[in-house]
Amino acid sequence: MSGRIPRQFIDDLLVRVDIVDLIDSRVPLKKSGSNFTARCPFHTEKTPSFSVSRGRQIYHCFGCGASGNAIGFLMEFNHLGFVEAVEDLAAFAGVDVPRELIDGESGLPDKKSVAHVYDVLAGVAGFYAEQLRGNSEGRKAVEYLKTRGVSGEVARDFSLGYAPNKWDALVARFDQADLIEAGMLVVRDDGKVYDRFRGRLMFPIRDKRKRVVGFGGRVLDDSLPKYLNSPETAVFSKSKELYGLCELLEKNSKPDRILVVEGYMDVIALAQFGISNAVAALGTATSKAQIDLLFRFTSELVFCFDGDNAGRQAAWKATDAALPCLRDGRQIKIMLLPQGQDPDSLLREENSSVFMERIRNAQVLSDYFFENIVGQLELTTVEGRSQLLAAATPSLEKVPAGFFREMMFARLQELSGSRIAVDVVENQARLKSKFNAGKKGIPSPRISLARKVLGLLLQHPHFASLVEREGVMLDDLSFAGVELLREVLQRIALEKPENSAILLESFRGTSQEKAVKALASLDLDVPAGGEEPEFCGALQQLCKQAKEAMLTRLIEKESREGLMIEEKEVLRKLLRDKA
Repeated sequence: MSGRIPRQFIDDLLVRVDIVDLIDSRVPLKKSGSNFTARCPFHTEKTPSFSVSRGRQIYHCFGCGASGNAIGFLMEFNHLGFVEAVEDLAAFAGVDVPRELIDGESGLPDKKSVAHVYDVLAGVAGFYAEQLRGNSEGRKAVEYLKTRGVSGEVARDFSLGYAPNKWDALVARFDQADLIEAGMLVVRDDGKVYDRFRGRLMFPIRDKRKRVVGFGGRVLDDSLPKYLNSPETAVFSKSKELYGLCELLEKNSKPDRILVVEGYMDVIALAQFGISNAVAALGTATSKAQIDLLFRFTSELVFCFDGDNAGRQAAWKATDAALPCLRDGRQIKIMLLPQGQDPDSLLREENSSVFMERIRNAQVLSDYFFENIVGQLELTTVEGRSQLLAAATPSLEKVPAGFFREMMFARLQELSGSRIAVDVVENQARLKSKFNAGKKGIPSPRISLARKVLGLLLQHPHFASLVEREGVMLDDLSFAGVELLREVLQRIALEKPENSAILLESFRGTSQEKAVKALASLDLDVPAGGEEPEFCGALQQLCKQAKEAMLTRLIEKESREGLMIEEKEVLRKLLRDKA
């Protein structure tokens, strides 16, 4: 069923998951006082300025200003949309994401909903698996697998199947409209339909949540096309999924490295030899989205491609796609196989231990990049060095700021003999200076009373009850930010957030989101245990300032033009209170 994620589920998720555990699984943290620190994953720095608060359940970088809750961290760290980040956070917590009906939806299953498409594809995968095992026609596929050395166990692990060589095998078993929605039928111009896959060995493609999203099919003879993939659908995008990733994660959720190969059978062959950390792109060049996805599970990727022209081109395209993904701490290697070999044939000629040694000794991306970009250029000439700069600079500018980018440009400078203006070191110094300005012993800008009140309230939502206890009348307050204070208090009253992370989440997508995140991350330099008195004191000071401003304004008006009856009463009360 389609629908939105219930807000209550999101709030419960932010309570269930400890942001320290979440971030520490991706960026190792060290205890520092009441918080945890690390070098910021969002910009380059030598001194840790990235802080995570277990009490508030938020993170903040004093260098680049990045801040937010667990959902915001996943969105920024893994380049995810909001829904994807919630799904990943739910997976981290080991719970499923529920959906609620949107106004206008019926409670009945919608055959065109995303959830129903998953159900249809799962049913089709089961049908194909049955045809492989129990259909006389499927014996051809079984024999093919045997000639490739694929065992029944590996075929089962990857849910391999067989599509009967018929035009209507699926139509006879499933609803036609469902099959069209799932991309399993071809619709002709005259409206007639037929099965997309016929007489092929079938490879179900599952996403990281184990759902079948599409299929790849291989012919068992010399007909073309040799491989055929599902079309783009509501649940399937070739550039975002990877064959074998689901099966890999079932074996090892945090592999030391992931091997990226060219085809389905490469993944299967490697699994047959006990190498279960391989995935394959789906008939297209490896994309940035796929690389970012893989880096969510490991810090090292090895691109393994055939040594022919097509393999070398695929390796270069993958390298280019990978450059924007190469933050510090991530590594990519390139492993080109000997001419005429693929993983299956090479494994049979050598053995798995020799093949694993090839993986470990694969060429690092930096060496591969410069080796290929230099090519036949004559670097002893001005023309050759100029061509090198023209070819390499646009690619290297895609690399995120960090030590890797700095060193790649330094290597280019060394090869070209030309000074490259990359201001990374100076930028680091500026950020470090900005961070140090807030440290003890170095004066920091004075925090206004209004910012202190808002900051403490956002960091300790339960302080909202103190406003009424202190007898503060919000209508009497007048200062820059008073409207935001009223909005924060209103949200706390309505939603009763358990921590700052949940309160911040309620402002997502609003015009106040940026200001709220900044205030919630303020270093207020208040001793532990002194937050409540500090909040009450600052609040009373605001009230006093508001009363003094009102008193001054009324006295000036009285001497200038006189006061109305109500204003005189207010003035008498203010003078009485002051006395």
